[in-house]
Amino acid sequence: MLPYLYFLWYDIIDIIKGGLTLQFEQYIDADLLSRFEFHNYGHALEILHDAFPQEWEELQDCLRNISISIADIKKAGGNKSPIPKKFDDLLYPCGWREIRISGDLTVKKYPRKSKHHMGSFAKNPKEEETIRGYIDGHNIDFLKNRVAFDLEWNSKDQTFDRDLLAMRTYFDCDLIDVGVIVTRSEELNEIFRSLTDKNGKPLIKKYGASTTWMGKLIYRLDSRRGGGCPILAVGIRKGCIQDYG
Repeated sequence: MLPYLYFLWYDIIDIIKGGLTLQFEQYIDADLLSRFEFHNYGHALEILHDAFPQEWEELQDCLRNISISIADIKKAGGNKSPIPKKFDDLLYPCGWREIRISGDLTVKKYPRKSKHHMGSFAKNPKEEETIRGYIDGHNIDFLKNRVAFDLEWNSKDQTFDRDLLAMRTYFDCDLIDVGVIVTRSEELNEIFRSLTDKNGKPLIKKYGASTTWMGKLIYRLDSRRGGGCPILAVGIRKGCIQDYG
């Protein structure tokens, strides 16, 4: 009986995996599935495909045309990395722009007409005050229409908290409907371990566990740090590195 249950369990897993692959194939161009990993939260993929077909096609074209070299990887680090600039070159001509929002909160206090906790409230506020800078400093790498897009190649992993808070704030303010975050897949570590920098040190030291990669993003998404904002997480896999292997 136990061997039967063992094989039945793995059959179920295969069916689930097959269903997920089929689901992605309905919404993602086939040539991208072997080069990137995708994690769909809040039906972000369906929203992109059905509600924002032009923006989704532009993002897929961007992923398709991203070419990362070993030289790019060795130079990567903070704002000096050439990889974010490549995304700029592909998305800016399509109208994608970095956006920062700022907003004040106006609070109005309406008294009840009756002193006995019954009846309607007054039509005009008794008091009104404004909280300046209630929303401030939230920026997103790229925004077009109501789609947000962020790239995190090699920053401190706390940067994901900033990105998710920004997307959550934009969503709560009804400025976006969906977000996309692109970062490194775990399998790139195989490349980093095989390379050294210009000083002969293992490159993996520059791409440590506390930097931005998919493992640091997924548990944040699982714990719903993005609030109600639908988010598609995209991981850059080994197939994106043009001169490896």
